[in-house]
Amino acid sequence: MSSTPLGSIDATRVPRFAGPATFARLPRADEVDHVDVAVVGVPFDSGVSYRPGARFGPAHVRASSKLLRPYNPALDVSPFAELQVADAGDIAVNPFDIAEAIAAVENAARVFAAQGTRLLTIGGDHTIALPLLRAAAAEHGPIGVVHFDAHLDTWDTYFGQPYTHGTPFRRAAEEGLLDPRRCLHVGIRGPLYSPADLTDDGVLGFQVVHSDDYQDATVASVVERMRARLGDGPVYVSVDIDVLDPAHAPGTGTPEAGGLTSRELLGTLRGLVGLDVVGADIVEVAPAYDHAELTGVAAAHTAYELLSVLARNRRDAAR
Repeated sequence: MSSTPLGSIDATRVPRFAGPATFARLPRADEVDHVDVAVVGVPFDSGVSYRPGARFGPAHVRASSKLLRPYNPALDVSPFAELQVADAGDIAVNPFDIAEAIAAVENAARVFAAQGTRLLTIGGDHTIALPLLRAAAAEHGPIGVVHFDAHLDTWDTYFGQPYTHGTPFRRAAEEGLLDPRRCLHVGIRGPLYSPADLTDDGVLGFQVVHSDDYQDATVASVVERMRARLGDGPVYVSVDIDVLDPAHAPGTGTPEAGGLTSRELLGTLRGLVGLDVVGADIVEVAPAYDHAELTGVAAAHTAYELLSVLARNRRDAAR
C-alpha cells in the first residue's frame, strides 16, 4: 500500500478547464490502492416537495470544484496530502421507488464503512441523509448531528409519505440513530406550519441556531455553542445548501430569504476541527436554477472545508 496519497491534477500542467471530471480533479477510487475518504454522488431527487433538479447536483458540484487548490490556509492543511481522497462516482438508485433508493444508498454506505472509508456524499435531495445516518449509526452507535439548513426536516409526512426530503431527521430520531443530547440545527429560518413544528423538533432532541442568531452573535460564538452541543462523540454533518441565502445559493429547490453567507457557513464548518466527524453530506444543489455556478462553487468549497477538517483531525491525532 502506498503511503503517499495521490492528489489532484497539477493545474500548472493541465488547465483547470481540462483534465478529469472528478471532484477537485482528484483520482478515481479505482486508480488508488486505498481510500481514506470517498467523495460519492447520489443523483436522486424523488423526495422533493417543490422544485426538482437536485439529481443533477453531483455532476454540477464536481464541475464547480475545478478551481480548488491543494492547500487550505484557513486550517493550515493540505487535505489531499494528509488523506487519500478519491472520487468514487455515483450510487445509482431507483428514481421511481424511494424506499428502494434509500435501501441502495444504505447498502453502498455500509460497503464503504466495511472498507474503512469515510464518505463525503453529494446529493441529491435531503432524503438521502436517512440511509447515510443508518449506515453511520450501524458503525458508531447513536451519533450527534449538526444539520445546516433553512428547514427543520423533522416533519412527519408529506401527502402521507414518510420518506421525503423534509422528514429524514424525524425518521432517524424515531429509529434511534441519533443521540438526542447531541443534535443541532444551524441556519433555520422562514415561515413554519405552526409553533408545534419547533416544539416537536425539540422533543426529538434538536437544539436550534436560527439564521438570525448570526446577526446578534459572532461566528466564533456560534461555533462555541455548536461544539458544546456536539461534545466528544461521533458527529455526522449534513449540509443543505439552502442554509445559504439565495443571493449566495440560488440553485436549490426550496430557497428561503435571510440565510447565511458563504463566509459564515465556511467559518462555522472550520469550527468542527477536533470533533469526531465520521461522515458528511451536501445536498439540494439544483443546477437548473444556478446562476454563474454560485451554488455549485459554494457547495464545492463546503466539501473542501469538510475534507480539510477530516485532514486536520487525522494530522492532529498523529501528533
